[in-house]
Amino acid sequence: MNSATNMIRPRGGLSGSTLKLIAIITMFVDHVGAAILGRMLLTRNFINTQVRTVPVMDYGALYDVYHLMRSIGRIAFPIFCFLLVEGFSRTRDAKKYALRLGSFALVSEVPFDLAFKARFLELQYQNVFFTLFLGLLTMMAVDWMSHRVWARNQNVQGLICFVFGGMMVVIGCLLAHFLHTDYAARGVLCIMVLYLTRRWKTVQLLSGALSFFWEMPAPTAFLPVTFYNGKRGLRWKYAFYAFYPVHLLLLYLVSFFLGFGEIAVF
Repeated sequence: MNSATNMIRPRGGLSGSTLKLIAIITMFVDHVGAAILGRMLLTRNFINTQVRTVPVMDYGALYDVYHLMRSIGRIAFPIFCFLLVEGFSRTRDAKKYALRLGSFALVSEVPFDLAFKARFLELQYQNVFFTLFLGLLTMMAVDWMSHRVWARNQNVQGLICFVFGGMMVVIGCLLAHFLHTDYAARGVLCIMVLYLTRRWKTVQLLSGALSFFWEMPAPTAFLPVTFYNGKRGLRWKYAFYAFYPVHLLLLYLVSFFLGFGEIAVF
């Protein structure tokens, strides 16, 4: 098992599955806003510019709701990043964990492209599972370095371990950037911030919130994380994984039957 955290856990609080439910609900709100309301707004723009005889409707309220839903969705990714670090720190088989995450990244790509790009397969922007997968691979590489090099001779090889560990983080960020994954390099970097500070809860929470300062209100995600009790909670592992591609496919189908499934929103 990988290094466990030394953070003090409250006896009550929120389990990992509860945090995951919060992330899933806020993500769902975000995706409904993007895939459904976003298309409604884009359809309005198309009608107003292409068909002048159609009366202009007041979409101000819809626009406000759209932005509210997208803002709520900013809470999801930081929680997923935190849970990824927790999962890696506790897993007994990191390779199986990576295989599972990578498999769902591939499975989710077509539903993701349909939901937001209105195309069966579009390689210019990849789903968030790829970002989490690359973050996990980067953690595995840094963890391997710390166990194989740093632990053997801290005095002589500490600097080498630090340099090569930093290089692995850079490589992980560059891969996310060039593969155009959701959140890209910043996503992998935020995961690594949470990973490298995992032994000190207060430091992890503060550094995690600061690392997401560029996307408000994402830092507020660490308010529920503060109450994490270190327990797994409900053992619905594959149900949580499956929700991502399934809900994206359903959102596309709703858009299709509403008549604007051919409109890309990203």
